[in-house]
Amino acid sequence: MFIDSAKIYVRAGNGGNGMVSFHTAKYVPNGGPDGGDGGRGGSVIFYADENKTTLQDFRFKRKYVAEDGEKGGRRNKSGHSGGDMRLPVPVGTLIKDSESGRTIADLAEAGQEVVIARGGRGGAGNVHYANSVRQAPNFARAGEPGDELNLQVELKLLADVGLVGFPNVGKSTLLSVVSAARPKIADYAFTTLEPNLGVVAVDDSHFVLADIPGLIEGAHTGAGLGLDFLKHIERTRMLIHVLDASGSEGRDPLHDFEIINLELESYHPGLSSRPQVVALNKIDMLDDAALAVLTKNLQDRGFQVFPMSAAINEGVWPLIQYVASQLQSLPKTILTEVVSAQMLYKYEQDALYTLRKDSEGFHIEGDWIKTLVASTNFDDSESLQYFQRLIRKKGVIAALEEAGVQEGSVVSLDDFEFEFIN
Repeated sequence: MFIDSAKIYVRAGNGGNGMVSFHTAKYVPNGGPDGGDGGRGGSVIFYADENKTTLQDFRFKRKYVAEDGEKGGRRNKSGHSGGDMRLPVPVGTLIKDSESGRTIADLAEAGQEVVIARGGRGGAGNVHYANSVRQAPNFARAGEPGDELNLQVELKLLADVGLVGFPNVGKSTLLSVVSAARPKIADYAFTTLEPNLGVVAVDDSHFVLADIPGLIEGAHTGAGLGLDFLKHIERTRMLIHVLDASGSEGRDPLHDFEIINLELESYHPGLSSRPQVVALNKIDMLDDAALAVLTKNLQDRGFQVFPMSAAINEGVWPLIQYVASQLQSLPKTILTEVVSAQMLYKYEQDALYTLRKDSEGFHIEGDWIKTLVASTNFDDSESLQYFQRLIRKKGVIAALEEAGVQEGSVVSLDDFEFEFIN
């Protein structure tokens, strides 16, 4: 089964907590802090694998979680970092944030990879908080949470040329004649239920040809199979528009030509203006005079026209040789800007916290607050003083005052609640 779209959830590993520990050894009564750092959480990495052809792997498994980092140990021993989770996808896969619709990555080349969700940093052990005044810190930093995302993963085939046209005009037959592909061929609508790819060799060059199924009137709104497979035309550099010149299905080839181009334009502005040649198929069932009229009409519209009969391999290779020559000067189609140099997810957020006020009091929320609360030993005076200095330094107190906090107001920082005292 050809699976070209999937919704999945990914979560990077959480960083391990730092350790609170003090060196103890015989004859060393005051050895000082020696708590080690927590390990970094594993990241979720997608990479383009040329051996993959569909998103079948995501059909049944929808949740992917990387390994958490280990907590720090005694005697300055750091915890092990969590292993990365590497997910192979076919070349041509787009990865989007399903909530915002933002494209995160376009894996258009074999071997290309991108870190989609970064593992949380490990927390610092108590050895890092010792100084000349605080010689025995009884607190350490908690590990940071890993990124978590709901993703839309889409495959858009990486083909140089796309075959478009109504069902039963001969697209699959043409593909089978010019390549080693063996698509199903039969005399009924929607014989082709999934895109087929073939490699076409011309002298010392070659190109990838894709048979795109399901295009009928209304395809861009979901009629037929068009909405499922129109996206696979987007990467193509050139289109071969196959028409049944004989009208054997009771349709007018010129009307078919106009409808398909309208569907392309309605789905994605600019698709209908992509370099396009016309293959007039089944000419063995048409008289010369009618063929000449049809050919001239399309040429007058500015299109190169190639009369042929794919079933008996007549007139096919002039079309293929022309397409191959044109591809030499056509650039690759870029769907989205490469984001490999962009930092997708950063540990430092634009806002460290958010402030919300309701009938129960003031609520300070955010990942930074969660980590800070988890890192604080509220039963230890030095740890509590460190906590108080940090929330003042980061502007939490100023934000509360600006929001109208009063003496005795209830303030919640994650799951830690206290009364405000100025």
